Amino acid sequence: MIQVVKIGGNIVDNPEALDVFCQQFAKMEGPKLLVHGGGVMASHIQQSLGLKPIMVEGRRVTDKKTLNVVTMVYAGYCNKTIVALLQKYGCNALGLAGCDGGVIRARRRGPKTLSDGFTKMDFGFVGDVSPTSFNVPFIRNLLTHGIVPVFCPINHDGQGQLFNTNADTIAGSLAAALCAGLVYCFEKKGVLQDKDDDNSVIPSLDAETYTKLRLEGVIDKGMVPKLDNAFGALQKGASRVVIKHALDLLEDTGTVLK
Repeated sequence: MIQVVKIGGNIVDNPEALDVFCQQFAKMEGPKLLVHGGGVMASHIQQSLGLKPIMVEGRRVTDKKTLNVVTMVYAGYCNKTIVALLQKYGCNALGLAGCDGGVIRARRRGPKTLSDGFTKMDFGFVGDVSPTSFNVPFIRNLLTHGIVPVFCPINHDGQGQLFNTNADTIAGSLAAALCAGLVYCFEKKGVLQDKDDDNSVIPSLDAETYTKLRLEGVIDKGMVPKLDNAFGALQKGASRVVIKHALDLLEDTGTVLK
């Protein structure tokens, strides 16, 4: 089974943790793909340039200056650092943005109604993707030749415009497009019953329970778009979804979605 693994910005921004993760990812057997974020580093770079990162319901508002920053960070430093580490550990990785080989084509997101049901938000140069956005034959050809694609969250519209796309969305849609397993890796051991207790992992979670916990405020902020994407991936064709700690990649741990 093909496996799509997504790694978050908190791990990407931690050199020691990223090195361990890349060692583990290189050891995974079978065809695999990696999708990475880098939002923590992007925010730091924005601030160093006198720009204020704006996040709304876990999503980054991307004006032109922000798009320039995230393109440099995601498609440049983060992507090539990860590819170099994977090569170090014997994994024949190839770094890609959506424009490379026309592998992912996004459409610009229109104004989005927020969770209050009233407020409309223009997220700027943000691209949305779905399972039909991917050049699946191209991706399968890479996998057939033993190449491991490493996707950053920068995409394009085919008309010369780059977009910033949520990496969780890319991973979920990619897994659905390939009918693959999906592993969301971040800095927690899974979905937590108590966000302040790292050992309160919920071993399995269905959509009904997720909705209940969200309404109760147990699950909020950045976990909401992650889980929305994860359940969406299952509905659209992903074979399995697990959320776990990045350093437990090879272990049978985390939260399995049903």
